[in-house]
Amino acid sequence: MSDRKPSLLTGGIRRSTIVAMAVIVALAVFFFLVRDILLPFAVAAIVAYVCTPLVDLMTRKSGWPRWTMAVAVLAGLVGIAALVGFVAGPPAFRQIARIAGDLQGSIETFTRQLIGDQKFTLMGNSIDAAGIAQYAENTIRSWLADSNRVFDLAALGAASAFAFLLSWVLLGYFLIDAPHVEQSLFWLIPPQQRRFVHRVWSDLNPVLRRYFIGVVFVVLYTTAAAYVGLGFFLGLRHALVLAVMTGLLEIVPIVGPISSGVIAGLVAVQQAHGTGDIIAYVLYAVALRVSIDEFFAPIVLGKAAYVRPVLVIFCFLSGGILFGIVGIVLAIPVALTVKAMLAELYKEPEAMTD
Repeated sequence: MSDRKPSLLTGGIRRSTIVAMAVIVALAVFFFLVRDILLPFAVAAIVAYVCTPLVDLMTRKSGWPRWTMAVAVLAGLVGIAALVGFVAGPPAFRQIARIAGDLQGSIETFTRQLIGDQKFTLMGNSIDAAGIAQYAENTIRSWLADSNRVFDLAALGAASAFAFLLSWVLLGYFLIDAPHVEQSLFWLIPPQQRRFVHRVWSDLNPVLRRYFIGVVFVVLYTTAAAYVGLGFFLGLRHALVLAVMTGLLEIVPIVGPISSGVIAGLVAVQQAHGTGDIIAYVLYAVALRVSIDEFFAPIVLGKAAYVRPVLVIFCFLSGGILFGIVGIVLAIPVALTVKAMLAELYKEPEAMTD
């Protein structure tokens, strides 16, 4: 009888492990199938996760119902977003309209700053900056001339607007109902595995929270540093708009910094008065990236949230291929989660601080 109980217990643990793995696989497949609609949910969940401790603290200090503090935090976030849009929106639209109004001139100016007045022979044809600009404009115009392209752009704009509004609705729900959401997620776990998951979560929670809060500080630092560089060092017009854009795009690893660098570079070249201005922008871009990647980010993110560079690149590429932008944003959190689970399975808690 005594031998039978351990065997039954072992069998139950194995069955629960199989069930847990089946649930994880099923969820992964489900999320892959609905990956196109995940971005608003992921953004809202991350923001709510970062802000939940503030809501809990305000609730304890005030003694008011939790939902009132959640609404207050949500209103504060809406106010911040509205302020950013009010300050950065009009100049950004004017800059976009200016470039779009003279697209060929903007491309020609950019190309001329890079290659000067030189001419290149390609397949028997002589090409200069004006020719490159003309070819680029004709290509863009022919692409937009397709009625399906216009429909696709309109659909993308409508979907983006809906996703933006949905993100705020979901954020309010997650802030107000955070405890119940957490309980529902734990309910998905087989009872035999819940103690293990609680242990993993106790190690993972502070690391994840520090990571996300660190990302917020990285965004703020990037915005401030970019404004100093673009506004005071380079003297570009609309430096504040470019700085805010640079900071916000820092949220999206790899793709974001490259995009912000290219956009700011186009504006810098357009406003440049010579080769020296272009060299100055290159020096600024290199200094900004070094200060973020080598100094500020490692300090605020902490050693616990450190992941090897090769693994980071693999996670970003894998996440991007499978889940798009959502996969890129969640690549590091997923890697940290796997790291915490393996550390608990192998009984190596020091793995979270290596």
